Parts: sequence; structure tokens; C-alpha cells
Amino acid sequence: MTSGPLIGLAGWRLPGDHLDAVELAHRAGVDGLQLDLGGPGRGPWLDAAGTVERILDDCARYGLRPLAVAGNTLNDLGLHAPTGSQDALRVRRVLVRVLDTALALGAPLAFVPSFRRSTITDRPALRRTADVLAWAAGEAQARGLLLANENDLDPRRARLLAEQVAADAFRLLLDTYNPRVAGVDAVALIEETHPWLAPQVHLKDGTGGVVNRDLLGDGDGPVREALAALAAHGFRPEALVLENDYRDGDPARLALDIERARTRQPHAP
Repeated sequence: MTSGPLIGLAGWRLPGDHLDAVELAHRAGVDGLQLDLGGPGRGPWLDAAGTVERILDDCARYGLRPLAVAGNTLNDLGLHAPTGSQDALRVRRVLVRVLDTALALGAPLAFVPSFRRSTITDRPALRRTADVLAWAAGEAQARGLLLANENDLDPRRARLLAEQVAADAFRLLLDTYNPRVAGVDAVALIEETHPWLAPQVHLKDGTGGVVNRDLLGDGDGPVREALAALAAHGFRPEALVLENDYRDGDPARLALDIERARTRQPHAP
């Protein structure tokens, strides 16, 4: 009998800071945790002096795995900032910090988002994004990491991005609700991009394109369909990471979502 994927939590969707997230993940009984680099408006920096060491100690004590480091502050900077601009320089500095922090934590994956100021709105933005990600994927490979991008592209453009990055260390991070928000067919997206998908998958749900207090599988997101499509293509995620919003600290709702993720049988909407 084969074991299933690890179950993880996204630290930025939990109450408190990085250390609180590790403690909560331990109490919730999950296997691992994705953490955000942090920054202005996004909590303390993950790479602040002593933080990585404390997290490593706590994870070792609790038997938790650091799964990935995210660079969500790039949503505020703009991943495809004009070449040679100050924002472009800041983007590269953040990418290096994300990669170095993932390496320090022993997390196998680093990922960066393409939302808000990083949203890929046209062909030039896609080209500039691909150029930055190709450079960052080379930096990731040199560190023995995978680099992933999370975006709201349709299947054709998502595949085009992966083909333009053209790096062995590059992946696309699948989120089961982001396609619904963007009006994209998640099954078609998986069909087109499964060779490039990251080994960790975000699970979340909502109603009307908004993530709220819906339990996993009770909203209008295609959670079951996405998991079935992945299985149909022989894609076996290494980790399923819950990214519903648990910042209200409701342990019962979190426990139910964890159980649904473990059985990979979220309730039908």
C-alpha cells in the first residue's frame, strides 16, 4: 500500500507570525509547512537574524517539514518590472532572498506569485516574466531547488510561459481555486500544463470567486475535479497544501479541511 502525499499548511493563511505557524501546524497534526518571506504589510522577514534557526529547531522537535518558501512581496513589487529599473533590481534581490531562505530551511521548493502588480496582462509582461523566471530558475538549480510560479493564466498562456522559461528547475504551481477566480477551466489547465506542474499543490475553495469560510469541497471550486485530473495524468503530488483562510483561528474548520485533504475526498459542492 503506497502512502499518500504530505499534508501541509500555508503559514501566511494562519494567525500570528512564522513561529506561531509552526506551533499551530504541530498542533493541527499536519506534515509540513510553506512559509512566506514576509515584508512590509506581510509580517516579519523570514530571514531575520535567528528566525530560520528557531524554525529549524521547532520543526525538528515537532517532526515537521519545511516544504517551501514563497515570495509574496513580489505581488507588491511587480515581477515583470521594466528591465534595468529599480523595481527590477529589487525583484532580483527578493528572489535571491527567497531562494537562500529555502535552502537554509531545507525546503525543496521556492515559489513566486504573479498577481496584483505581477499579474501577466499581455505578451510583453509574459516575456519579461519568463526572462526573470529563467534567471531565477538557474539560481534555484545552482542551489538544488525547484522554482515555481503561481499565476492566473489560461492553459495556452501558462504553457507558453513554461516553454519560454525553458528551465529544468522551473515549475508551475497549481492552486485549485485560482482558475475559478480567473474564469479558467482547471481541468483544461491541468491537461495543458501537467508536465510542468510543481510537486506541491494548493488546495482551497470559495464561493463566487472569493475565498471565505467554505470548507474544502463545499464551495464552487473544482477541488474534486482537479484532483481527479491530476490522477488521470499520473501526477502524484508530493504535498497537498491547504491555503484556505484560517487567520480567524477556528481549529474545528481547519481540522475538517485537513481530514478532507488527507482522504482526498472533499465533499461535492
